[in-house]
Formats: sequence, structure tokens, C-alpha cells
Amino acid sequence: MPLRSFNRQQTWLLPPTLGELIPDDHPARFVAAFVDALDQSAWLKLGVDREGEALGAPAYDPRALLSVWLFGFMTGTRSCRKLEAACRDQLPYLWLTGWQRPDHNTLWRFYKEHRSEMSHLFKLTVRTAVDMDLVDMAIQAVDGTRIAANAARDRTHDAKELPALLGRAEEAIRQLERENEAGNDPPPPRLPEKLRHMQELRQEVAAALERIDAGKSKNINLTDNDATLQKLQAGNVVPGYSLEAVVSPLNTLQTGLTGMVITAVAAVQDQADTNQLLPMMQLAEETAGKKAGITAADAGFESSANVAACEERHQKIVLPMAEDHNLENPYHKDKFTYDAEHDVYYCPRGEPLRYIRNNGYLITNAREYRCSGKTCRICPALGACTKSRNGRILLISRYDAQLRRHRRWMATKEAKDAYARRKELNEPTFGIIKEQMGARRFLLRGLANVRSEAIVLGTAFNLRTLCHVWQSWSCEKRQMLTENCRI
Repeated sequence: MPLRSFNRQQTWLLPPTLGELIPDDHPARFVAAFVDALDQSAWLKLGVDREGEALGAPAYDPRALLSVWLFGFMTGTRSCRKLEAACRDQLPYLWLTGWQRPDHNTLWRFYKEHRSEMSHLFKLTVRTAVDMDLVDMAIQAVDGTRIAANAARDRTHDAKELPALLGRAEEAIRQLERENEAGNDPPPPRLPEKLRHMQELRQEVAAALERIDAGKSKNINLTDNDATLQKLQAGNVVPGYSLEAVVSPLNTLQTGLTGMVITAVAAVQDQADTNQLLPMMQLAEETAGKKAGITAADAGFESSANVAACEERHQKIVLPMAEDHNLENPYHKDKFTYDAEHDVYYCPRGEPLRYIRNNGYLITNAREYRCSGKTCRICPALGACTKSRNGRILLISRYDAQLRRHRRWMATKEAKDAYARRKELNEPTFGIIKEQMGARRFLLRGLANVRSEAIVLGTAFNLRTLCHVWQSWSCEKRQMLTENCRI
């Protein structure tokens, strides 16, 4: 067959318009439509003056810079230098910038100045989806995943290691100062590189010791003081943060699509998820403007206090508890009945367990009830009910009544069906964030900066979902979606 003509020096006889460079349903077009729909109040909330300054060199339009960052986070390009390169040679970025090429310093300044206000954009994506009935608020799932910090593991030290490291730094500084003594020669214009590095190390170690002495942490990473040791799925322990997210599914009846929307996202230092359940549920409710019907969480959030608090909030939650696997035991403590009038529990065989003492009630939240040893020793259930010959003991927490109701709820078909949906929400969401959006490591350092980065990740994830919906709609409905993007 004949070959097509090939010439790298070919010029354009008729220069195409920018609009011809990318398809009509390209995600870059959705990002542009989203940014262009922001009104003046939205830009003010982001801390951006759309009017610019009367004097000075012309600045890049903030619409172009914001579009570059949002599209970059959506597609896994989160470094300002990589974005600079993309603005030079990738058509979607060239189209977003109007064929302009902002350098990495310009991109970084914009991101640094306005990333803390990106929470307004995140809330906008959630409210847009909820108000247009694109989200199924009948259920939401909360979970956390560990993401490495921008710091090396070997720079994490504890209270025993830091003084020794400080001593070595001091000795190295003294040695370098002796080596660089200049006699009567004038001092050098700048400190030698090694000496400057050791002085910086001394300052870092001294600051870390102050934080440990103040009780703020047991381990300090000298690169990122706020990072804590986190255990990744592979079993590696690295400095990092926990990314917590509340996720709801798309409304399939409304969109005809499957997908997820993040209604709350946060980066925290906690190594366990237990204390994040209630704050994340509250944050999701505030962001979405309504409460989800059922919240699903895994065993990492297990806590009797969490169960009691959700009951008080009138919030249905499906949350497996540690004792659930023993519920089939005929002598599980839920099988014991309580006589409130006499403050006595009765075992399945009708024997009483009387209140003995307050077993650290204010600390362990437990009241101790015991059956007499004489009764248990002659009981046929000895060995199945208890192996102690001193009598069966029940430890009853202040949340025992709520836990009993929760276990009955967890045994229902509705709760089991809701819990089965949990793995369809959080796990794919975190997989997309890590694999497709490239967020296996935070690029910024410090808790405040990492929290801002997490918000931008959540915003970009929701824009990916809304873009998927936008691509499936007609031109008229597409315009309706972007017109609803108002803060």
C-alpha cells in the first residue's frame, strides 16, 4: 500500500484555532468550564483579584493558572516543574493557558498563595453534585489510608537518639571551624557548604528536642517535624500522614453511571482511625449540607464511645465490633438479662451475677458483676461459660446498652447490605488517588501544608467524577452542570 506523505518541516497553510486542538469532550474543557463559571465572589474567597494591577508587568490570568493546577492534580501531575514542562509541550495545557507558558516559579507562587483557600472549591464540587441530585446520600463510607510524607525514614529520631546526634553535630562544627580558620586572611564571603549544613542540622535537632520535651511527640522527623510514623499496606513503616475521606456513590438513577464523590477529606497525624469517625461525619454533613442515611466504617473505627455518639446524633452506622464474632456463643454477655430494679444480671441458666465493685469505672468504663464461685463450679456450663472456678465475671461499660442495640442492628439484613457496599466506595477512591492521580506521597511538608494538599486532591477527585458525568450528557445539560458551579 502507498505511504502517507511525511515531513517534519511541514507548515500550517491555515493555522487552526485553539479549539481544534482537543476534542469537545476532553477533560480540559470541563476544567475550563468549571473555572470560567466561578463568579467574582468565588475568586475573592480564593484570595484572587481578577482585575489585576494597573502598573507593572502583565501577569498571567488566574483562570489559566488555576486551570493548570486543577487539571494537573486530576491527571497526576502535581509538581510545578512538571507542570511547567506540560505547559510547553502538551496540547491540553497549551489550550488551557491560551498558548502561554508560565514557568515553575509563577505556578508555584500561585499555588502557595491560594492553596489554603481551595477548601471553597472542594465545597463547591460537593454542593454542586448534591444540589443536582448526582449523589446518593442514602449511604456514605468513611475510611483512612496512609500516605508517605516528603521525608526520609532515617531522619526520624526519638528522645534517646537526638542528644547523641546533637553532640555529633557540635563536634563536627568545631572540627570544621578549626579547618577553616583563615588566620589574618579576610573571612570567606559565605560559609563553607559542610559547615553550613552542620549548623542547619544543629538547629533542626535543637528544635526537635524542644518539641519532644514539650510532649508534642515521641519521635521527630528532622525533615518534616509534623510527620508521624505510619504503617503502609506493604508493612513498611515510614514518616507520613493518614488521609481520611468520606465517600458517597453517584446517584445511578440520575446519572446512569457508577462513581464516587468525596464529601469530606482531611490529612491527620493519627496512626489509628478511631478518633476520626465523628469529626469526619460532621465535616461531611457540613460540606454536603445534609446528613447521609447510613454511614459505613470498618473495624479500624471500632469504639463503644463512637457507637454511643452516633446513636445520640441519630445517625445510623454500620461498624463491626471486636466481640461480634462471639455473638453465636450461647454464653455471650448479650445473652445475660439485666434486672435494673435490683441491679442484677441473670445468666442463660437463671443464676444471678451481682454487682461487686466499680472496676476503674472512670478509666475503663466498667462495672464488675460476678456469679458466686460455688454456683459456677457445680454448673454444667463450666468451661463453656467460664473457665474460672471463682465464678463468671461480667464487665459492663457505661455504653453497654448502646452496644447491645448496635449489635442487634448489625444483625439485620439492612445493616449487612450497607456494610457490603463499603468496600465499593473507599477502596476504589483511594486506589484512584494513589494510582491514577499519583498521590502515593505528599509533596509538601508540615501538617498545615499537607492538609491543603489533601483538599486539592479531594477537589480534583470530585472534578474527575463530575467530568465523567459531564462527558455523558448533551451540550444543553453540560451547560446546566457548569452553571450550577457557584460558591
